[in-house]
Amino acid sequence: MSRILRFDHVGVTVQDLDRVTAFFVGLGLEVEGRTFVEGEFIDTVTALPDSRTEIVMLRTPGGGTGVELSSFVRPAPQPGSPAAMANQLGLRSLSFEVDDLHARIDRLASEGYGLVGGIGEYEGAWRMAYVRGPEGIIVALAERLS
Repeated sequence: MSRILRFDHVGVTVQDLDRVTAFFVGLGLEVEGRTFVEGEFIDTVTALPDSRTEIVMLRTPGGGTGVELSSFVRPAPQPGSPAAMANQLGLRSLSFEVDDLHARIDRLASEGYGLVGGIGEYEGAWRMAYVRGPEGIIVALAERLS
């Protein structure tokens, strides 16, 4: 029987690949690689004929689950809803554990990225906040309290 071996990455399609990459590198992710992909493989997988995309693969320090940022050259990107809230259907956030939530939020605020809501605490175990990054991407940042 076939089984899942591991969770490898989450893919996010973006308009400004450099800006979004810089945002995630600023959070602490590391660039694993950057390349263009086109041809039969990507056309088949995406069902988008004659497609070309530039991809940046990011990973947390030490490996683990990654974030794949993809910016389509062909066909032209289609707009999403950069103001989507947590109750709208679809992928709503990428979550990362951090060691100092307030310091991370202050640094992101100095770069122009604000909180979606406020900072919440869950049962004395976690402190968490949503930050809206570039292109409306919501990043959940969580600090373990115990």
